[in-house]
Amino acid sequence: MRRETLYEPFEIVLKELDECPKEGHEHNFFELIYIVSGTGQQCINKNHFDYHGGHLFLITPDDCHSFKIKETTQFLFIRFNNIYIKNSALHQESVQKLEFILQHANHQPGCVLKNKTDKSLVKPMIEAIIREYVNRDLYNKELIRQLINTLIIVVARNIAKYLPEQINEQSEEKALGILEYIQSNICEPEKLSALNLGNVFGISESYLGRYFKKHAQETMQDYIMKYKLKLIENRLLHSDLRIGEISREFGFTDESHLNRTFKKYKGTSPSGFRKIYK
Repeated sequence: MRRETLYEPFEIVLKELDECPKEGHEHNFFELIYIVSGTGQQCINKNHFDYHGGHLFLITPDDCHSFKIKETTQFLFIRFNNIYIKNSALHQESVQKLEFILQHANHQPGCVLKNKTDKSLVKPMIEAIIREYVNRDLYNKELIRQLINTLIIVVARNIAKYLPEQINEQSEEKALGILEYIQSNICEPEKLSALNLGNVFGISESYLGRYFKKHAQETMQDYIMKYKLKLIENRLLHSDLRIGEISREFGFTDESHLNRTFKKYKGTSPSGFRKIYK
């Protein structure tokens, strides 16, 4: 898979495209993508989301993403790395929080702005960034940097609301590693067994459950199931996959197994959920 590298602390690209010039690819940097105008579909880690003007996406290092453009789209790409965050004149405590939130974002398809008030805040900021980028007026670089700093903080605020409450920048690195491993292997049940996780992270099988609950304040099985069901909700809302296809993708024995589990946690069947919310 193609992997791109950023050679500057940050970079801005404004493009109008009729088709995506790249197949699915990865970065070694962060990328904020704002849809100025146009429609199409975003794909990130096999999840799909229909986009339109005003949507803002965050792509983190190692995410695989691409776009399918339906209507000519103007994109604003804001690319930055950890060096940029550390050199942005923020307090050290704020830098640590930003790095943690961005690195451990629990990524799902869709606009990263969940707060409606923040959507109205971000639009004029994006317009100002584009204006300074196009006009290249006096002090444009300094103004753009300040606007990007504010934008990143707004994005971090929206992400922070969806992280597990007990997991923060003070949590042990091993606990964070377990979460990341679970998220990366959510479709491979054999990798999520207590035996395998214990071997990967050097924790005895008997102690692993207590260790996880101590840091996440919920059992590992509950966390795995809730995370899996959240991804299944996204499949139901943002894809045309059949229920049987979704059940196989996430390791359920069959469609009826997924139906029973989904109804237990969500109070309705997957097809009922899709009918109600899509």
